[in-house]
Amino acid sequence: MFGFRSTKDIITLFHKAGSPTSTKVVNLLKQASIAAAESSSKREFELDITERDPTADQVSTILGYVGDKGASSVIENAATASDALKKFKENVSYFQKPLVVDWHNGKVVAGENESEILKLIEALPKN
Repeated sequence: MFGFRSTKDIITLFHKAGSPTSTKVVNLLKQASIAAAESSSKREFELDITERDPTADQVSTILGYVGDKGASSVIENAATASDALKKFKENVSYFQKPLVVDWHNGKVVAGENESEILKLIEALPKN
């Protein structure tokens, strides 16, 4: 009688306007979003493209997803996750864009790695 509709996963792209790399990622994610909406076998997701810098809490969450090994892909020249957060708080420009985050599933892809971005999208639970 009352069906619960599952909420869409939110995929955020921290975008750097004017960057060809970031623009390429925007286009890839928009195409993937359209394809998911048109397919009954793929999970639709909400695409959030922002040029704003993340908050310290968001960076902390992202660093939790990538751990020490991935910290330098999020924050330039970071040795560990704690070092990355410290650097970010000192200067937000250390945050590397483009960065794709799947908040629901705890996945992050830095840069324009198309295969990794598509893998992140394909890993979303199906409808």
